[in-house]
Amino acid sequence: MKTLKLGLFENAQTNAGGTATWRHEDSERHLFDTLGYWKRVAALCEDAKFDFLFLADAWGWSEVRGTRPAIATEESLDLPRLDPAIVAAALLSATTDLGLVITGSVLVEPPYSFARRMATLDQLSQGRLGWNIVTTGTADTAVKAFGMDMVAHDERYAMAEEFLDVVYKYWEGAWEPGALEKDKHGRFADPERVHLVKHAGKYFRSEGYGNTAYSPQGTPVLFQAGASPAGRRVAGRHGECVFIGDGSVEQLAGHTSAIRAEAVNAGRAADDVKVMSALACVVGATTADAERRYQRILDAQRPEVTVASYAMFTGIDLSSYSHDTPMAELSTEISQTQLARFADKTVGDVLRDWHTHGVGAKPIVGTAEEIADRICTLADGADLDGFLLSPTVQLASTTDFIESVLPILRRRGVVATEYRDGESLRERLTGSAQPTLPANHPAAAHRHGTQ
Repeated sequence: MKTLKLGLFENAQTNAGGTATWRHEDSERHLFDTLGYWKRVAALCEDAKFDFLFLADAWGWSEVRGTRPAIATEESLDLPRLDPAIVAAALLSATTDLGLVITGSVLVEPPYSFARRMATLDQLSQGRLGWNIVTTGTADTAVKAFGMDMVAHDERYAMAEEFLDVVYKYWEGAWEPGALEKDKHGRFADPERVHLVKHAGKYFRSEGYGNTAYSPQGTPVLFQAGASPAGRRVAGRHGECVFIGDGSVEQLAGHTSAIRAEAVNAGRAADDVKVMSALACVVGATTADAERRYQRILDAQRPEVTVASYAMFTGIDLSSYSHDTPMAELSTEISQTQLARFADKTVGDVLRDWHTHGVGAKPIVGTAEEIADRICTLADGADLDGFLLSPTVQLASTTDFIESVLPILRRRGVVATEYRDGESLRERLTGSAQPTLPANHPAAAHRHGTQ
């Protein structure tokens, strides 16, 4: 079996994944707006040798029939939240090896400012940065805040392709590696190795010099998620680490093979894309104990949250449909992934399922050995490269996994026990011999002023 990579999924807000379990007695996520909380999270991850901390994000909020429901505010379903880039920056001095992956939308921000922010973080972290590329799942409300028109689902992926083209030009082509000389008896930089970027496309226009010089990785490690055909195409062409949801071995294997096929279609190797599945678990001394603990988590959440939560991710008000309505009859231009996963279900099925785990993974409930067995079965059977742990109650869930499940996985030799000195996040996750993108990646075409 492969050596599995591990990341921790977090949100810079009180709740995560469309659930609202902040009332649970063990939940500490209400402290998300304190630096101390994030330092504790980062220390947990780094001490356990997790490969990265993943910070999800969204710009929008929940609306049902055009109005933000009171339940969303009462339970902090979506707001308030913090900027994940600033949280990551605050953790740079508190970590030395942990990768930091932040979510950034291609829909609502100019690529020029985004390129500088990411290059700055990659520079200051010495090559530990990753970018989760999103087209904004809560786009229907986010566009109103930014004074923009709504963009259809597949067109947002076309925008993403062009956004990537622009930031690649600044990250890979504006400053050549080695352009900075910093010679006090000579010159600070070589003007022959600093290049003007020009881009005029359908969605973006930019002309200028990169604000930041070439960073340790050049382009941050590229993460992507999305089960729609358009999302898979972008993942196959650009992604280095692609996240998929949970499911059976057969379901996950189908997603994995489809993503790797898209990579091959784009002229890359199948193994150039590392596929990681969502993972949630509730650990107990016995299976029955774990089931009791899981029920207490479910009981901590008000059922009224469910309709508002699903609307936040999809724009669909399930309360306006009868429970026996087939989900296949509904449509959305927001997150088609969260519609496609229920294609064979009814509205009533979705309401029951969503209440238990929202957009996140359905927890594996059992003893530490049972959970470790399931992890190995999924990884081996679905050709997975790793897992993104999504805690049901934070920090308790992460601590339970680290103290009880992780030692078993280590004894079985399927996860790393130490960091390698000096490795960039790209080298650690992809097995690359260098911190920069390989020559067969689309970004590499923009190097050395060739754009």
